[in-house]
Amino acid sequence: MRTYLDCLPCFLNQALRAARIATTDEKKIKKVLDEVGMMLKDIPLNSTPPESGRLIYRKVSEVTGDPDPYEEIKKESTQKALSLYPYLKRLVAKSSDKLLKAIRIAIAGNVIDYGAYENFDLSLEVNEVLKKNFAVFDYSKFKHGLDKAREILYIGDNAGECVFDRILIEEISKPVTYVVREAPIINDATYEDAVQAGIDSIATIISSGTDAPGTILETCSAEFKKMYQNSNFIISKGQGNYEALSYEIGPIFFLLKVKCQVIANDIDVDEGDIILKANGN
Repeated sequence: MRTYLDCLPCFLNQALRAARIATTDEKKIKKVLDEVGMMLKDIPLNSTPPESGRLIYRKVSEVTGDPDPYEEIKKESTQKALSLYPYLKRLVAKSSDKLLKAIRIAIAGNVIDYGAYENFDLSLEVNEVLKKNFAVFDYSKFKHGLDKAREILYIGDNAGECVFDRILIEEISKPVTYVVREAPIINDATYEDAVQAGIDSIATIISSGTDAPGTILETCSAEFKKMYQNSNFIISKGQGNYEALSYEIGPIFFLLKVKCQVIANDIDVDEGDIILKANGN
């Protein structure tokens, strides 16, 4: 997905939010805003938002001296999500379509996004998503592809959300490779976050090799790109991965909650909608 004009003030808001988490020093926060503001004029509109996000969050870390402002927030998010895990498993067990229920739960976890939101009620969001109609619903294609797939490449998004992904991975019952970010950026999941969520007990965890808030293939490792190119079934979670991969060719299924009007317009849905989208649809 390309960058739209409405992305530019959002980048500045995200930088402000991250800087305030990293430091209380107003001079440093002002410097972050000054320098990110100068960067905005050079952002090409044909680039993807994660490409710019990568540079902006690097600037936040450089100015504040904090390489992982969201470290404690990520741990707390995972702990809260783990407290819901038994309840979520019971919901799947009671469902007449366990796979679909697990997909809904995985999408519900996509609300744990501190790039998009400052505050949210996780329990309320879960209950809302479980009742909500899909705006894009390529479920039959998903099931068909899953039946044929030998193994699954599952590209994760945020810390805490990994717990919700775990529910879906456990329902898939096929070998899964779970992909995380190489280094901290916003509250995106790294290896440590996935392990805290228990993903290591049910899947192989690898890094994509990028520190961007989305899977920008040009910045990923050779190991990941080879796996991506050889995969015949890819699950892409969240907005950042949609932004980075929506123009890519491949057997990708995008699972996300739409959390901004820009992405809503790009997919031709409404903000707040839930999406199960086959690549190219």
